Amino acid sequence: MGFKRRHWASAAAPLALALLATGCVGSSSSGAEPKAAPSTSAAPPAPRVCAKPGAGPAKAPAGAVTVDPAVVGDLAAKTKSSPPHTTFWLRPGRHRLSPDRYAQVIPKEGDRYLGAPGAVLDGRRKNQYAFGGRARDVTIRYLTVERFVAPLNEGVVNHDSADGWVIEHATVQNNSGAGLMAGARQQVRANCLRGNGQYGMNAYKADGRISGLVVEGNEIVGNNTDDWERRRKGCGCTGGIKFWAVNGADVRGNWVHDNHGTGLWADTNNNDFLIEDNVLEANDGAALIYEISYNAVIRNNTIRRNNWVEGRKAAESGDNFPFATVYLSESGGEPRIRARTGKIEIYRNVLQDNWSGITLWENADRFCNSPANTSSGQCTLLVRDTKRCARPAIAEAPLYADCRWKTQRVDIHDNRFVLDESVVKCTEKCDRMALLANYGTYPDWSPYKGERVADAITTGQHNRWHDNVYIGPWKFVAQDTSRVLDFLEWQGTPYRQDAGSTLDPVAGG
Repeated sequence: MGFKRRHWASAAAPLALALLATGCVGSSSSGAEPKAAPSTSAAPPAPRVCAKPGAGPAKAPAGAVTVDPAVVGDLAAKTKSSPPHTTFWLRPGRHRLSPDRYAQVIPKEGDRYLGAPGAVLDGRRKNQYAFGGRARDVTIRYLTVERFVAPLNEGVVNHDSADGWVIEHATVQNNSGAGLMAGARQQVRANCLRGNGQYGMNAYKADGRISGLVVEGNEIVGNNTDDWERRRKGCGCTGGIKFWAVNGADVRGNWVHDNHGTGLWADTNNNDFLIEDNVLEANDGAALIYEISYNAVIRNNTIRRNNWVEGRKAAESGDNFPFATVYLSESGGEPRIRARTGKIEIYRNVLQDNWSGITLWENADRFCNSPANTSSGQCTLLVRDTKRCARPAIAEAPLYADCRWKTQRVDIHDNRFVLDESVVKCTEKCDRMALLANYGTYPDWSPYKGERVADAITTGQHNRWHDNVYIGPWKFVAQDTSRVLDFLEWQGTPYRQDAGSTLDPVAGG
């Protein structure tokens, strides 16, 4: 899933994603709320769960099987010999699996794992996986899981993306690959996901889609320690959390910070996301990327000091693309795909001292069945069958519209954008808000050549900024990278953006 700086073009997930149906999780209501003024209040308290992890039971609960850290492999052996729906209590100390790299715990349905204070499951840089298998409704609480060596694109906890798992008050740290994988109905609450080699969590299911995912109250910090974007240039395979083909997710109240790359990244046919009340700060790349995906509410987040590393690097290389802190790439609202909203609504957020603001982008050459779509083999949720998006049918309705992932129906309002260039320490190109596309050229049979997509995203696809507050020397990019506008030009004909908004060019608000 690689990207180029201008295109953010994703390659497919490491295993072929299943083609998705167009059903949804969630109600059919709009998700909108009465308009409120942009927030000027302090950020919500960040969940500092890494510094203050929850403490598990000091004694074994009634009926629990006690696991002894002095016996190598005791946890896996007792899990194997016990019936489903068993509760296991791990004594304080370092628990180890057998030294075989594939040794792991294979839970049965409904098993529960509770760590006593100081209980650690230690992979010793020998074992690849901690918990795997297909059992549903497994619970892991109050346990530290560390030093496992999962391969690239694989995970340590819930390695096989089983459904219905609950992971709470756990510390998953210093592992290779992803700390967690995810299945349908997974609940990830009040965990410390820290210092993992690739992702804190990789929400990807190889043989199906994920629905009903809850990610709440976690601290997600310092992930991608193995620097995979450098090792595999443009892989797009990192982040605090990466979401693939998730249909219905609530991501709320998390502290996502200091990740080596993007904070939260939803990529490839995600739908129906609620992203609210998070603190996203000091990530090297974008705070949030929503890519070739649909229908989301992004509200009440505090987003500060992100993208300083990757944004600066792009600018210093001479790239004039508006490298964004909140980046929507070929993503928009689609009422025909059921969700709690039929648009992407971004409101009541505070963005302060990031490298640039919000960019809405659509790559004219990236569509279903195009060689430029590096999410290879994937089609839109409206078509699904890649072979249908070909000449001559793609040049006519309905496929002309439905074979594209369109950046459309994006409503950005009642946000507060603050930029103090002396804090960000930039002299150019860190001050952009943007709505643009490239000039279509590829492939030869593309019906989207020229300025068709640029015209559509700029004036024809119901993308709208309004009622925002800007503080600082903001500039605006429309249509293509060459059109850099001041506030009055952005508000004027033909763009007519930011009605009801204000701009104070002096930072410090």
